[in-house]
Amino acid sequence: MSILTRRGFTLGALGSAGLMTAACGNGIGSRGPQEIDARVNTTVRYLYDRYPGTQSLAEKSAGMLVMPLITEASLGLGGGYGRGALQINGQTVDYYSATKGSVGLQIGAQQFAHVLFFMTPAALANFRRSSGWAAGADIEYVFKDTAENLRAETTTSISPVIAVVFGQAGLAAGASLEGMKYTRIIP
Repeated sequence: MSILTRRGFTLGALGSAGLMTAACGNGIGSRGPQEIDARVNTTVRYLYDRYPGTQSLAEKSAGMLVMPLITEASLGLGGGYGRGALQINGQTVDYYSATKGSVGLQIGAQQFAHVLFFMTPAALANFRRSSGWAAGADIEYVFKDTAENLRAETTTSISPVIAVVFGQAGLAAGASLEGMKYTRIIP
């Protein structure tokens, strides 16, 4: 019969605690993916209900990045953050964070949602291969600050990435994705 020593018990307890801590840090047992998926699904339903033309845009796209909530705040220095999911054929394939920083004469806070439609397989592949894809001037915006109706020519656009920005609320004027950086995450 083996006798459990204090030293053996202490080493065993520390080892178990280390394994449990490591598991928590790797997303094991985390509800992060389920929470993001629920927000993404709600956002997509809202988008299709409020702007029906986006459904045909989604059908023509190679994939879409859905960012349900981006929060930006600034007082001289500004920043923004949000999490979302990349969907291909209506299924989540990866999770992403969006971050943005800015400097200048600015004050305010706002929240908004946006969806990036990757209209070509090459645009989607470039996004997925990138270690930190930054939104630039090559994005065509469907809804600017006024959330205007989807125009017919937009759905036949040859732009590789189309951005739909909607649901804006807050005290800052305008929502721009310029300089927004997207990075794949494990929630």
